[in-house]
Parts: sequence; structure tokens; C-alpha cells
Amino acid sequence: MGILITGSNGLLGQKIVALCLKNNFLFLATSLGENRNQDCVSSFYLGLDITNEKEINHIFTTFKPTHVIHTAAITNVDYCEQNEAECNIVNTKAVEYLFNAAKSVDAHFQLLSTDFVFDGEKGNYTEEDDVNPLSIYGKSKVNAEKILIENSYTNWSIVRTIIVYGTGNNLSRSNIICWAKDALANGDKLSIIDDQFRAPTWAFDLAWACLEICKLNKKGIYHISGPELMSVFEIVNRIANHFSYSIENLSRSNSKDLNQPAKRPPKTGFDLSKARKELNYNPKKIEETLDLI
Repeated sequence: MGILITGSNGLLGQKIVALCLKNNFLFLATSLGENRNQDCVSSFYLGLDITNEKEINHIFTTFKPTHVIHTAAITNVDYCEQNEAECNIVNTKAVEYLFNAAKSVDAHFQLLSTDFVFDGEKGNYTEEDDVNPLSIYGKSKVNAEKILIENSYTNWSIVRTIIVYGTGNNLSRSNIICWAKDALANGDKLSIIDDQFRAPTWAFDLAWACLEICKLNKKGIYHISGPELMSVFEIVNRIANHFSYSIENLSRSNSKDLNQPAKRPPKTGFDLSKARKELNYNPKKIEETLDLI
């Protein structure tokens, strides 16, 4: 395999790089700007603007990947709500550029997507459930998925996931698990919503699944997340319990209190039956990962 990774400076991208190095897979890591991951040697990295079709085509012509794992995206949901044009260019139009380039070299194209393609009314979603996004971000991902689903070229996979967490090198964004751990350790006052339910996903588990799909040449949609659905409040409470942090400054709130620009699905979570059966996917519970972050 020769794997082209986009978004290699991000959390998931860094974990995919780490597993490629561990398994001696040939890969090329790309992100916007300079390499911020000191664990990725410079000879395996190239800067790439995924909204620049010429840059994309040049890289595909020179590297000729057999597989593409496309993790790069704008994932700040409220930013997307307030910057729709930019969101659509980065999260949707760039997918068209990359997918066309992948087709030109007959490469497998893997798109990372999200639970926010669903409206959150049902929960425990399967790969066959109908999408119904509530936000600009969710819509941009649905439209990106359609580029693959509606094309005659079938050498692709879509990996939907939920709240990816873990630590990395020089990350531009944190995640709720790491943020909550630090805030609880500092004794900060925390008002946490209890009416949104998610299944947090350990970044290494997700990276493993992404690569396993490539190794096995699997096609289609896969739901990859943590094994347990819980409220955001419960997530934070379980972190506190694990480290024996005080919860005297922890209180409940609801989504209306936040007054966020983008609407969130109240309850997602995935049915992991397909991933367990076809990939032997066995994700870790939160408590199994907290001492590793």
C-alpha cells in the first residue's frame, strides 16, 4: 500500500501516521502549512491546500497512492454555521477534487465523516439509516458523502465517527475529554450539558479501523465510534470518578443554555455490528484510555 493522508497535523492524522510507521506502511502525510508532528519525519510530509486542485493533482501524479485517507476538514460546528461558503469549499468541494484525483490513479478513497449527518431523533444509528443533518457542518458532510455514493466509481469507503479524543503534537484544537480532565484537575467550575448523548471515540481505535478498511480493501459506509453512549455530563463525571477528582464544582445544564449558533443532534451513537463483524473492531471504553492521555 501507498497511503496518502490528508490532515496529518490533526489528532486522527497523527495516529494514522503513527500506525503507518509502526507497520512500515509506505505513506505520504499532508496538511495545510508546515509539519507540526515531530513524530513524522520531513521526508514523509508535504504541505497541501486541499482546496487547490492543481496542488492535489501534482501530488497524486508524483506519489500515485493506492489508498487515500481524507481526514482534513473544518470540524468546528459553530464556525461552519457562521462561515458557510468556506465550510462548503473545504468540507465538500475539496472532496470532489481529491476523489477525482484518486479515480485518476485508481486509488481507494476513504472519507472521514460524522454522526452529525443524522438529526439525533433515533440514536444507535446503522450505516443504512437515512441522513438528516441539522447544521451547515452536517450538510457539508452529507454533500461530501454524496460525491462518493452517487458516482459510478465504487472504490471508496466512508468512515463516520463521533467525538474523537486523545493527545497529539501541537494540535490546533483540544477535545472534550482532554479539556475536561484538565479543568477537573484544576478545580474549575464546570456547567456541562446533560441532554446531548454521544459515544466518544479513542483516536487510536479510529485510526486502526481506517487502516484496517484499507488493508482489507473494504468498500462502503462504516460506523466507527466508542462502544458506549452517554450524555456529555456523564462523560465528564466518569473522568472525574476515574481520577478521583472532586465534582463539587460540576453542575448540569442543557443545550438551550449554551445558545450555540449551530443546532446539534440530541442523541447519536452507532450500531457497531458491521464494524465488529467485518473488521473485528473492538473499541475501548473511556476508562481504558484515560491513563494514556
